[in-house]
Amino acid sequence: MSKEGKYHQGRFHPQNPEKYKGDYNNIIYRSSWEVKFMRYCDRNDNILEWGSEEFFIPYYDSTTHKVRRYFPDFIMKVKETNGTIKKYIIEVKPERQTRPPVAGKKKQKTLITESLAYEKNIAKWNAAKEWCDDRGIIFRIITEKELFGYK
Repeated sequence: MSKEGKYHQGRFHPQNPEKYKGDYNNIIYRSSWEVKFMRYCDRNDNILEWGSEEFFIPYYDSTTHKVRRYFPDFIMKVKETNGTIKKYIIEVKPERQTRPPVAGKKKQKTLITESLAYEKNIAKWNAAKEWCDDRGIIFRIITEKELFGYK
């Protein structure tokens, strides 16, 4: 498996299906990172509800000049340590995909592909931030640093 867990896919079967908001018989993960986060949501008593790719946020894709649908990785309702309840939208991404690609020794085609993917991600995340702000929800991108404690 790659460092970024790209090729680990399957169905997740929660131990606490009552916490899942959506069809708990059809929870799909697309990476080992996502399944790790799913286990966290399922087993953490402070996560009151959670869902994975259960809704979409429209965004404008400037690379195709079309309005598209962004399905955030996770939505969850959390009981914070101070007792307040907050909602979060969570996107799980490799840290390197959260910043513009650097040419370095990359082939031009690779750089173009990574640049277009980054531009789409920024458009999705900006739309998600605005959508969340309008609803009092917190938007977060979680990387390997948070998932695995890397520095």
